[in-house]
Amino acid sequence: MPAPYTAAPCPSRSTSLELIAQVKDQVKENIRKDEYDVSSFYHRKGFCQWLARHPRFENLTLLVIGLNALWIWVDTDLNPGPMLIMSPPVFQFAEHFFCCYFSYEWTIRFLAFKRKRDCLRDFWFVFDSFLVWTMIIETWMMSAVFLVAMGSIGGGMGNASILRIARLLRLTRMARMARLLRALPELLILIKGMVAALRSVCFALGLLVLILYVFGIAFTQLSEDTSLEEDWFSSVLHSMNTLLIYGALMDEISSLVIEIENESIALLLFFYVFILLAALTVMN
Repeated sequence: MPAPYTAAPCPSRSTSLELIAQVKDQVKENIRKDEYDVSSFYHRKGFCQWLARHPRFENLTLLVIGLNALWIWVDTDLNPGPMLIMSPPVFQFAEHFFCCYFSYEWTIRFLAFKRKRDCLRDFWFVFDSFLVWTMIIETWMMSAVFLVAMGSIGGGMGNASILRIARLLRLTRMARMARLLRALPELLILIKGMVAALRSVCFALGLLVLILYVFGIAFTQLSEDTSLEEDWFSSVLHSMNTLLIYGALMDEISSLVIEIENESIALLLFFYVFILLAALTVMN
């Protein structure tokens, strides 16, 4: 005779909570194991590694980065010189100060690596290296080249090619502001979220373009020989641009609505259908 069936005992609430706590601890431990720390590549002894690890040095660097970001604003608005050597002394002093500090900070971090090739494994160090060397080229090397060029052309200041290169190099200074991302990981999380949502955004924009194309053809054909044709719907591209600006983005939509209403109520209802699809559905 078969043994009677007995149900397996259900785990108690306390046992379930213990299992959940164990899973959480295991996840936290895995996160700690995978956490990246560039200081693991540093020397264990020495002044450079001690300074590179020191939190006050890191905070001072972040302060200088913030001041440099503000100084770019001041320099852009108030500096009349196209190059550093042609700028007022206060702008020259500020640029030399920032260049000296960032060069010193880069040197300390480079010397802190136990194996120098490990610096290529750290994204932020490679990025900072590009910024620092760009600053050195702009601040010191281009100034020396410009002085030599001035001497070769008799002291003139009109070498247009050098001035254009100098302006292009000054544009790279905006990339320094990206270093603030290292101190604000929340911004990196937002950027990663935007990148993750980029695929969906592209599909939404593709759908919007398709709707614009279909309604652009329709409005171009329906507006033939009307007062709307010349100003609003003269061609398919013109119609798509009109629908995008006034229908999808709803910029001064009342002016177009009044024009369509004066021409045809049926065309106005058709325009409302486009707004429902594009502005209120896809764009939201």
